[in-house]
Amino acid sequence: MRFTAEQRLDDGVLEREFTLGEIPGILWTPGPASEPAPLILLGHPGGLRKMYPRLAARARHSAAEGYAAVTIELPGSGDRPRSAAAEQARADLRRALQSGEPVEEIVERLIPPLVEKAVPEWQAALDALLALPEIGGPVGLAGGVIALGVRLAVVEPRIAAALLFAGSFVPRGMFEEARQVTIPLHVLLQWDDEGNDRQLALDLFDAFGSKEKTLHANMGGHTGVPQFEGDDGNRFFARHLK
Repeated sequence: MRFTAEQRLDDGVLEREFTLGEIPGILWTPGPASEPAPLILLGHPGGLRKMYPRLAARARHSAAEGYAAVTIELPGSGDRPRSAAAEQARADLRRALQSGEPVEEIVERLIPPLVEKAVPEWQAALDALLALPEIGGPVGLAGGVIALGVRLAVVEPRIAAALLFAGSFVPRGMFEEARQVTIPLHVLLQWDDEGNDRQLALDLFDAFGSKEKTLHANMGGHTGVPQFEGDDGNRFFARHLK
């Protein structure tokens, strides 16, 4: 991991850009603290620069509660090399959604390869971040591609709790993995999400094997998550990361 830029934000949060090999990322840490901070992995759908305002707002909200937060760019997004197969799958998915055609086969082409590439990258980022003196764990996961969150929750023992957003497609084959998830879960669902299958999201929540799992469903479209959910998310992490 190599830090490439840093700035102190007006609320005292230290924001540092870094590269992990060829993967760009951003780390936010709260102002001077007496002990290492728990870490929250901030997921997103890809396009780190485009998503920066929302990610920075989420990170600063978390930092106010004493958490560090980090995000990395997804494979094939932002300035990272493109995959011809993934680009074709995205184009096919957009066309299918517009025409009302089935999307299951396209999702199978798009999501599993992304998960296979992204999970080891997140694990490598965790290795580097938890070696920093200002980061102490435990680790939480918040948002992003839900299929990626499911896989991380299964294979990464350092993640103690996850806040998942049921706003992206999940291959049917991942339902068996969902049954293996045992960490505490807080799941957000936008009831009128224009690009998401509501029943599939509800079925996925039902499949999770966690003894503690909570579903918050709010009216509105994909980007209409109420601001108060950020406070609820912090309370969820306070129960499991502190």
